Amino acid sequence: MRFPENLKYSKDHEWVLVENNIATVGITDFAQSELGDIVFVEIETEGEKLGQGDTFGTIEAVKTVSDLFMPVAGEIIEFNNSLEQNPEKVNDQPYEAGWMIKIKMEDENQMIELMTAEEYSNLVG
Repeated sequence: MRFPENLKYSKDHEWVLVENNIATVGITDFAQSELGDIVFVEIETEGEKLGQGDTFGTIEAVKTVSDLFMPVAGEIIEFNNSLEQNPEKVNDQPYEAGWMIKIKMEDENQMIELMTAEEYSNLVG
Protein backbone atom coordinates (compact mmCIF):
# COMPACT_ATOMS: atom_id res chain seq x y z
CA MET A 1 0.00 0.00 0.00
CA ARG A 2 1.18 3.49 -0.67
CA PHE A 3 0.71 6.67 1.31
CA PRO A 4 2.23 9.61 -0.58
CA GLU A 5 4.40 11.83 1.62
CA ASN A 6 2.96 15.07 0.19
CA LEU A 7 -0.53 14.34 1.56
CA LYS A 8 -2.11 14.56 5.01
CA TYR A 9 -4.39 11.85 6.38
CA SER A 10 -7.42 11.66 8.69
CA LYS A 11 -8.28 8.94 11.19
CA ASP A 12 -11.35 8.32 9.01
CA HIS A 13 -9.08 7.29 6.10
CA GLU A 14 -9.40 10.39 3.93
CA TRP A 15 -6.36 12.02 2.35
CA VAL A 16 -5.93 15.76 1.78
CA LEU A 17 -3.81 17.79 -0.63
CA VAL A 18 -3.86 21.58 -0.15
CA GLU A 19 -3.05 24.04 -2.92
CA ASN A 20 -3.89 27.75 -2.52
CA ASN A 21 -6.36 27.16 0.34
CA ILE A 22 -8.22 24.51 -1.73
CA ALA A 23 -8.19 21.01 -0.25
CA THR A 24 -8.57 18.06 -2.62
CA VAL A 25 -9.94 15.03 -0.74
CA GLY A 26 -10.26 11.31 -1.43
CA ILE A 27 -10.01 8.03 0.43
CA THR A 28 -6.75 6.27 1.07
CA ASP A 29 -5.36 3.18 -0.61
CA PHE A 30 -5.97 1.34 2.68
CA ALA A 31 -9.63 2.41 2.76
CA GLN A 32 -10.37 1.38 -0.82
CA SER A 33 -8.68 -2.00 -0.28
CA GLU A 34 -10.75 -2.61 2.87
CA LEU A 35 -13.99 -1.66 1.10
CA GLY A 36 -13.36 -3.79 -1.99
CA ASP A 37 -14.80 -3.02 -5.41
CA ILE A 38 -16.36 0.45 -5.37
CA VAL A 39 -19.65 0.57 -7.28
CA PHE A 40 -21.04 4.01 -6.38
CA VAL A 41 -19.93 7.33 -4.90
CA GLU A 42 -22.74 9.60 -3.72
CA ILE A 43 -21.98 13.20 -2.89
CA GLU A 44 -24.91 15.59 -2.74
CA THR A 45 -23.20 18.27 -0.64
CA GLU A 46 -21.57 20.30 -3.42
CA GLY A 47 -22.00 24.00 -2.63
CA GLU A 48 -22.56 23.36 1.08
CA LYS A 49 -20.41 24.49 4.00
CA LEU A 50 -19.65 21.62 6.37
CA GLY A 51 -17.67 21.31 9.57
CA GLN A 52 -14.64 19.15 10.19
CA GLY A 53 -15.85 15.59 10.84
CA ASP A 54 -19.25 16.12 9.16
CA THR A 55 -20.45 13.55 6.62
CA PHE A 56 -20.08 14.79 3.05
CA GLY A 57 -21.27 11.69 1.20
CA THR A 58 -21.24 7.92 1.01
CA ILE A 59 -19.27 5.32 -0.86
CA GLU A 60 -20.79 2.01 -1.82
CA ALA A 61 -18.83 -1.15 -2.37
CA VAL A 62 -20.18 -4.55 -3.39
CA LYS A 63 -20.79 -5.58 0.24
CA THR A 64 -21.06 -2.33 2.24
CA VAL A 65 -21.86 1.38 2.30
CA SER A 66 -19.62 3.77 4.25
CA ASP A 67 -19.89 7.43 5.15
CA LEU A 68 -17.29 9.93 3.95
CA PHE A 69 -16.12 12.54 6.48
CA MET A 70 -14.80 16.08 6.07
CA PRO A 71 -11.13 16.11 7.12
CA VAL A 72 -11.28 19.94 7.29
CA ALA A 73 -14.14 22.45 7.50
CA GLY A 74 -15.17 24.46 4.47
CA GLU A 75 -17.35 24.77 1.40
CA ILE A 76 -17.45 21.90 -1.07
CA ILE A 77 -16.76 23.66 -4.35
CA GLU A 78 -16.34 20.68 -6.67
CA PHE A 79 -17.25 17.00 -6.97
CA ASN A 80 -15.29 14.66 -9.23
CA ASN A 81 -18.15 14.01 -11.68
CA SER A 82 -16.17 11.31 -13.48
CA LEU A 83 -16.84 9.03 -10.49
CA GLU A 84 -20.54 8.88 -11.44
CA GLN A 85 -19.68 6.82 -14.53
CA ASN A 86 -16.39 5.32 -13.30
CA PRO A 87 -16.46 4.76 -9.52
CA GLU A 88 -13.73 2.13 -9.93
CA LYS A 89 -11.24 5.01 -10.27
CA VAL A 90 -11.30 5.11 -6.46
CA ASN A 91 -9.90 1.56 -6.44
CA ASP A 92 -7.51 1.99 -9.35
CA GLN A 93 -6.11 5.46 -8.63
CA PRO A 94 -7.17 6.58 -5.12
CA TYR A 95 -4.70 9.49 -5.03
CA GLU A 96 -5.05 10.62 -8.63
CA ALA A 97 -8.20 10.21 -10.77
CA GLY A 98 -10.11 8.80 -7.76
CA TRP A 99 -10.24 12.08 -5.81
CA MET A 100 -13.73 12.95 -4.60
CA ILE A 101 -14.18 16.60 -3.63
CA LYS A 102 -12.48 19.98 -3.46
CA ILE A 103 -13.04 22.16 -0.41
CA LYS A 104 -12.50 25.88 0.01
CA MET A 105 -11.03 25.65 3.49
CA GLU A 106 -12.27 27.80 6.37
CA ASP A 107 -9.20 27.36 8.55
CA GLU A 108 -5.88 26.01 7.26
CA ASN A 109 -4.80 25.48 10.89
CA GLN A 110 -6.97 22.35 10.90
CA MET A 111 -4.31 20.69 8.74
CA ILE A 112 -2.16 20.46 11.88
CA GLU A 113 -4.65 17.94 13.29
CA LEU A 114 -4.15 15.55 10.37
CA MET A 115 -1.50 12.82 10.17
CA THR A 116 1.64 12.55 8.09
CA ALA A 117 2.08 9.56 5.80
CA GLU A 118 4.26 7.87 8.44
CA GLU A 119 1.74 8.46 11.22
CA TYR A 120 -1.10 7.15 9.06
CA SER A 121 0.90 4.10 8.03
CA ASN A 122 1.50 3.35 11.71
CA LEU A 123 -2.24 3.75 12.42
CA VAL A 124 -3.32 1.20 9.80
CA GLY A 125 -0.43 -1.14 10.50
